Amino acid sequence: MKPMIKPPLAKFFAVVFSLLIIPAALALIGILPPGIAAAPSHYTELKFPPLSEVKIPPYTRFQLENGAIVYLMEDHELPLVGGTALFRTGDRLEPADQVGLAEIMGDVMRDGGTRRHSADELNQLLEQRAASVETGVSTTAGSAQFGCLTEDLETVFGLFAEVIREPIFAEDQIELAKTQRRGAIARRNDDPGSIAGREFQKLIYGKNSPYARTIEYANLDNISRNDLIKFYERYFYANNMILGIVGDFDSQAMRRLIQAKFGDWQATSMAMQPILPEVSQAQKGGIFFVNQPQLTQSRIQMGHLGGKLNNPDTAALDVLEGVLNAQAGRLQNQVRSRQGLAYSVYAYWSAQYDFPGLFIAGGETRSDATVTMIRALKAEIERIRTTPITPQELTYAKDIVLNSFVFNFQSPSQTLGRLMRYEYYGYPKDFIFRYRKALEAVTVADVQRVAQTYLKPDEIVTLVVGNADAIKPALSSLSKSSPVTQIDVTIPAPTKPGNPT
Repeated sequence: MKPMIKPPLAKFFAVVFSLLIIPAALALIGILPPGIAAAPSHYTELKFPPLSEVKIPPYTRFQLENGAIVYLMEDHELPLVGGTALFRTGDRLEPADQVGLAEIMGDVMRDGGTRRHSADELNQLLEQRAASVETGVSTTAGSAQFGCLTEDLETVFGLFAEVIREPIFAEDQIELAKTQRRGAIARRNDDPGSIAGREFQKLIYGKNSPYARTIEYANLDNISRNDLIKFYERYFYANNMILGIVGDFDSQAMRRLIQAKFGDWQATSMAMQPILPEVSQAQKGGIFFVNQPQLTQSRIQMGHLGGKLNNPDTAALDVLEGVLNAQAGRLQNQVRSRQGLAYSVYAYWSAQYDFPGLFIAGGETRSDATVTMIRALKAEIERIRTTPITPQELTYAKDIVLNSFVFNFQSPSQTLGRLMRYEYYGYPKDFIFRYRKALEAVTVADVQRVAQTYLKPDEIVTLVVGNADAIKPALSSLSKSSPVTQIDVTIPAPTKPGNPT
């Protein structure tokens, strides 16, 4: 005897049948009820609602008496709390003969333990709570982060404050960090992409620029524990910190916890805006080559100095990038699909917050197509300068950029991080809204104007990493007036015995 379906369950199945089966059957005979539209027959008929407005979740900003700036943004969706502290520093401020100093300091600040907890004790305490505390120094900033469950907030935040305020820079961890970087130096020519990126930065910014310097064995030999301590003391203090915390907490309780852990941290009267390195383009034009006989394909990078994000034309330049670089953009269609020249191809206008970024185009191709691909890339750069894009290209590129822009604000932590960066780099609080309005207002004429203004064919530097014997025709065929300059990427030998080569 078959089991009977109870009335509530039978009713459920009846509802499912009416919602799914009946409309499908009616669609087959063309009598869909009013209000249920037929499916579009082609993707071009798809209709999408307009993008929602970017909304900033409620947050508070305040300043401790010692000058530390704090952002708090509550988010009770999950029982998690995370935070970031930014410090106005960066490896661009380290001495020229101590490249790697800031990076090592940033790593050992956490890995070396604190006055109250060794590195192993820190690791154990955090692992037991599935929590994290990390530190680091990038080109333009120092940072510390933590993440934990709400129930562990007080403990983990205390460890976070310890790492920031009481690092001991253990000697064994400094040596471990140096050993890791010696290994990286020894392997740095293993990847042609890494070679291209590193050497292209030197060509544009200059080999001695803080934005392009390369760490060497000799630099590591110049770095001592005392150097790390001096660098830390110069930049890590209360009135040089912006602290942001987001997650499942009560703001009043969080303020009391911050005051308890950071309120007595001494400010310094010597706080000042660091003097940033000046930037100018080192090489203007020219063809440069790194010979790697083992390669069967070429890695190409070409471009020139770019600009900053606060340029009023940044939105139009981003749309220009979309026309060139999108999945259905010109480079994919022309260079990769129609001409079959590239395994990968790209073009970016990579503006930076407080120093000029790069305009860079390039990709990978087979060795015998190297010259043809370089010419194809230059042709597309010239075409977008001299010929207006189509309205369809404008719409497509703007949609790409606008949709990408919205995804920068998917979570409160992303939004808070952006607000902190704007303050750190001196951008207005409403920069995100100004940028979106500027994107929406970009026209065909704007794209051509910025292409003519900012893309400079005469200043384009071309770098190829590849196999000289396999590149036919030779790179010298690209220009009769500009000889090909060979770049030597030999790694300088260590100055002290025992270092890996």
